[in-house]
Amino acid sequence: MTSAGRSWERRMGEVVIVGGGPTGLWLAAELRLAGVEVTVLERRAERDPHSKGFTIHPRTMELWASRGVGESFAAWGTRVPDSHFGLLDHRMSYGTLDTPFPYVLLLAQPKVEELMEGYARDLGVDVRRGHAFTALTQDADRVVVRAEGPAGPYTLKTGFVAGCDGAGSAVRSAAGIGFPGTASTAYAWVADVTLDDPPAVPYFQTTGETGQVLVVPIGPGLHRVAGVDGAGVLGRGGRPADKDLRAWLVAVAGTDFGLRDPVWVSGTGSASCLADRYRSGRVLLAGDAAHRLFPAGGMGLNLGVQDASNLGWKLAATVRGWAPEGLLDTYHAERHPVGAATLRLTRGQTALMTTFTPENLALRSVLDDAIARVPEFSRFLAEQISGVGVSYGRDAGDHPLVGTRAPDLRLSGGRGLFALLVPGRYVLLDLTGAGRVLAGRVTASPEPPMPPGLAVCVDGPVGSRPEWRLVRAALIRPDGHVAWASEEEDDAALRSAAATALAATARAGTPD
Repeated sequence: MTSAGRSWERRMGEVVIVGGGPTGLWLAAELRLAGVEVTVLERRAERDPHSKGFTIHPRTMELWASRGVGESFAAWGTRVPDSHFGLLDHRMSYGTLDTPFPYVLLLAQPKVEELMEGYARDLGVDVRRGHAFTALTQDADRVVVRAEGPAGPYTLKTGFVAGCDGAGSAVRSAAGIGFPGTASTAYAWVADVTLDDPPAVPYFQTTGETGQVLVVPIGPGLHRVAGVDGAGVLGRGGRPADKDLRAWLVAVAGTDFGLRDPVWVSGTGSASCLADRYRSGRVLLAGDAAHRLFPAGGMGLNLGVQDASNLGWKLAATVRGWAPEGLLDTYHAERHPVGAATLRLTRGQTALMTTFTPENLALRSVLDDAIARVPEFSRFLAEQISGVGVSYGRDAGDHPLVGTRAPDLRLSGGRGLFALLVPGRYVLLDLTGAGRVLAGRVTASPEPPMPPGLAVCVDGPVGSRPEWRLVRAALIRPDGHVAWASEEEDDAALRSAAATALAATARAGTPD
């Protein structure tokens, strides 16, 4: 091994992340917030300038805001107040959602990665570009990772490995994790082009018997043209010529919008897969390494960031030694069902977006009317697509809020819950109005075990939301989901229940 290789080995992280896309970078940042040493291996020496995704949903914006970086992303994007389901004509309004971010943010993936990488590096993440993962072996105590860098092959010995390396994940294969799913039955095309006569609206879409087209601005002088070719103009293999792209647009949209100078053209099939396990010993999967989705509304990028938010604090607690027994196993238990539900959503949209028979067009019309005329139906779809409707379930006897994502509760003094979560910590909300949950101690902590860095917020009842109006105390996880809540009116019983909830967050004997 070269001297440079030995240096790299000495500086290895407690966690090695393979893949420097949005999922891997966000996971790395979450781990560093807890002081975990992280090494990111990214095989590309330079960031891919082409944008595979550009749609950021409200729940992802909430997660970024819960770490104090939401505005840095929002400042670069275009806000669109609604979104589509299966590219139906009527769109779901995000204005009805209980979120500070009632919109889709159009932001090209290269910019997302640039901002995330800057954030991660500022936190101290070791991002190694041009370093490819090649193999791993693991035992009960460690993982040995083999990689290839500019100076040659080298080895890292680490506590855990997270595979965030895409649908063709080498980490997933090395760990022997299955990836069952369905084969492609339809194909979609995307092209980043110049349009001399672009649509007047920022989000143009149309569907007919010959296919489907979506046109969205993604940067100065550049538009993303995407859709499905039902007439067979583009074919299924090879890069289509400019004239074929123009013919496709004319066939579906009636105009080619003055298309010229494509800078990137890519096709993808409708295959969808889900890893049968998100964890194998000390190896974990997140993002596209855990699930392959048809590109319907940017679900993949958002699902990956949300995977990372769930995994980050749990893995950090495990590495740091304060995680209660079984905490890391809850990553698969919570996120695998979300992956399966998202696959169902994208497969349903795939059927709507890739089949142009009279029967399927009629089905589109029925669902389109439902979105336009039934507000509850539109809101349900918006909650599922946006991610704000994700809940991790609860045990019998738990408060109905347990497992749900906590909204940005407005607290006295103008504070919001998301701001309290910024350091990546648990937050105990004492909503009795008199600091009764911890026996009157506002800043003191109960006897351990308890989660390190716990923030205690003493406030009055939350009256703005019916489901929170009677809640006297709640414990919010670092990822913004409710761990415990109670409407108990007896103060002594409330204190006892709070102590039990806090004790469940950390291993016995954890130092404060």
